[in-house]
Amino acid sequence: MYVIHNGNVITEETILENYAVVVEGDMIQAIIPEAEVDNYAHAEKVNANGGFISPGFIDIHSDYIESLASPRPTSMMDFNISLREAEKILVGHGITTMFHSLSFYREDAFDHKPIRQPENVQRMVDAIANTHHELHLIRHRLHARFEIDNIMEVDQLIRNMEANKVHLLSFMDHTPGQGQYRDLEVYRETLQGYRDLSDEAVQTIIQERQNVECMTIERMQEVAKLAISKGIAVASHDDDNVDKLHLVQSFGTTISEFPITMEIAKKAKKLGLKTIAGAPNVLLGGSHSGNLSAAEAIKEDCIDILCSDYYPAALLHAIFSLSDNDGNDLHDMFMKVTLNPAKAVRMDNEIGSIKPGKKADMLVIERMDDGYPMLTATMVNGALITTTNYRMN
Repeated sequence: MYVIHNGNVITEETILENYAVVVEGDMIQAIIPEAEVDNYAHAEKVNANGGFISPGFIDIHSDYIESLASPRPTSMMDFNISLREAEKILVGHGITTMFHSLSFYREDAFDHKPIRQPENVQRMVDAIANTHHELHLIRHRLHARFEIDNIMEVDQLIRNMEANKVHLLSFMDHTPGQGQYRDLEVYRETLQGYRDLSDEAVQTIIQERQNVECMTIERMQEVAKLAISKGIAVASHDDDNVDKLHLVQSFGTTISEFPITMEIAKKAKKLGLKTIAGAPNVLLGGSHSGNLSAAEAIKEDCIDILCSDYYPAALLHAIFSLSDNDGNDLHDMFMKVTLNPAKAVRMDNEIGSIKPGKKADMLVIERMDDGYPMLTATMVNGALITTTNYRMN
């Protein structure tokens, strides 16, 4: 039994000052006032030192594993090593459930990540699935980011869903001229940033990609229907117009990832879709491709969820930046990385909040004198995974 005490507990409704959380086995047993801690004399105590006791972070969109598995364009590390090393890093940033976002591409125009080749994607899918039956630190889940021109791999996607290896599905369309790359000049600059290409070569790639065959609407509906029947949430990616929102919602989509403009983010939320923005966008002060500003959208109350995207440390720091610098309610910011993503992927019956009867995934977050948030303890499934002790000398 553990008692995490002397802290401010982030509950579903509010922040309870000077409270403690009792953990029995892998479950949260009770939330109690600090004055009642002595009633648990035989429990192991974890002192929050006046900091925050938060639910573990749930990251439903991050391709960070790709960078660890393939750190250089010509390098490919062992996938099991990559996952083991990734989870040590992720747990240190408070991420207790990670949806590894693997890209199922027909071809990668940027030609910089060998892990996105179909055979390597499948190897990583299998490696993630195997973690459920091996020693591990955090919950590993798979977010299948399926590019709609990847028609040759649809059957493999279906096999993975039928084998219960997929936990979130998103349909992506990175065709230049729409979505994330609706500005062709941004696409051109991004592509030339990855590859040494002439303007003429880039124009050829743009024309080729604009004319490639894609999944039919009927095929997308079929795949989405299977996902929903398996309890897999379905997301749309880079929504840039209202017609697309209506179309994807007709498939049973419940999540809008990275809406391109404020107008579309507001419309997506009005339609009942859960909206996602990247936490790095908050720290950078805007989108790297000139799209929606996450901080501005949160101020307008049209972003429900923050994800780390490619930078795991961003979740923790975005929460406090949005509160300290932008005046947002701190409790609401915590919900964007805990309960809201749990609801979006239909895991909120088990995780996502500090509530008796839920799994004991919790963090202790303290703050340095300059306000820097520091994670000093991480618990997953009732097991104290890490403690960190900052020092002066």
